[in-house]
Amino acid sequence: MNLPTYFISHGGGPWPYIEDMRKAMHMLETSLVDIPQQLPHKPKAILMISAHWEESSFTLMSNPRPGMVYDYGGFPEHTYHVRYPAPGSPELADRVIGLIRAAGLPAQADGQRGFDHGAFAPLAVMYPEADMPVVQLSLRTGLDPAEHLALGRTLAPLRAEGVLIIGSGLSYHNLRRFGPLAKEPSSSFDDWLQDSLIASSTTERVARLIHWEDAPAARVAHPREEHLLPLMVAVGAAEDEVASCVYHEENIFGGVVASSFRFGTIA
Repeated sequence: MNLPTYFISHGGGPWPYIEDMRKAMHMLETSLVDIPQQLPHKPKAILMISAHWEESSFTLMSNPRPGMVYDYGGFPEHTYHVRYPAPGSPELADRVIGLIRAAGLPAQADGQRGFDHGAFAPLAVMYPEADMPVVQLSLRTGLDPAEHLALGRTLAPLRAEGVLIIGSGLSYHNLRRFGPLAKEPSSSFDDWLQDSLIASSTTERVARLIHWEDAPAARVAHPREEHLLPLMVAVGAAEDEVASCVYHEENIFGGVVASSFRFGTIA
């Protein structure tokens, strides 16, 4: 049975490790905790496409014992020492590189890269035991939506092999317009996402995502689209399947409307 794919809004910084932030993000936490319960079986591994990693070629983390990348600033000292000790999987990295290259796209391995917070923050909530192999996959510089949809298509066979594909970003990401100023643009953009992903045909869904800049408040919601591109990968890997909203909140970060989505049915 094919596993569904997910696009998750991953929250802010190392939030699971900060008590006040974790309380403020309780709705997001509840949604992430529920994802493993939605699956027909425990995945054999996780392939995580993080908004926080870009390379000139699609790049796979290949270290069997990944380290940590503390890609944030201004947080308590202890958050620069947290560990998410999940193993890597050089075998999965090689498998993914093969799939990507077979489709004519560039791919390479990185044996030094560790988990960034786009991966370890949500995974610390979803799978706190950290007993499942996790491999991160980078975005490609240029952030071409059609190319990242094509990347997703190359990954589709992994779903039948027990690999859970997660695109980790944020449905709204404008650090200069959080709080009350975010309410209107994030709501408008989220309405467009809901309509494009859930209410549209699969063909129309792809067309809308390729031309996402035509959406209401698109460039206010995403002045730079790295937090949106993991969505393209998750959609491409389940291109013809139904979408469901698995998280929706209207006041995160003091006013942001944010959502997460699943692609594919569950048993």
